[in-house]
Amino acid sequence: MARPEVTSRKLTNRNDDGDAYSIDEFCARHRISVQLFYKNRDQMPRGFNVGTRVLISKEAAAAWRRERENAA
Repeated sequence: MARPEVTSRKLTNRNDDGDAYSIDEFCARHRISVQLFYKNRDQMPRGFNVGTRVLISKEAAAAWRRERENAA
């Protein structure tokens, strides 16, 4: 396999083992747009701040999915 600096490709090491999602990661994982997330912010899972970033814990995401499934 060619070295990334030779092919000009960026290394992408997607590690889904993190304990929290960013807003973009949450939306991508649940296949919703970021615009929909902010439009329906009161129905989305609660996040927490780390500096200037807003993260959503995996537990909050799982609880949100259960609520959506029960509401359907």
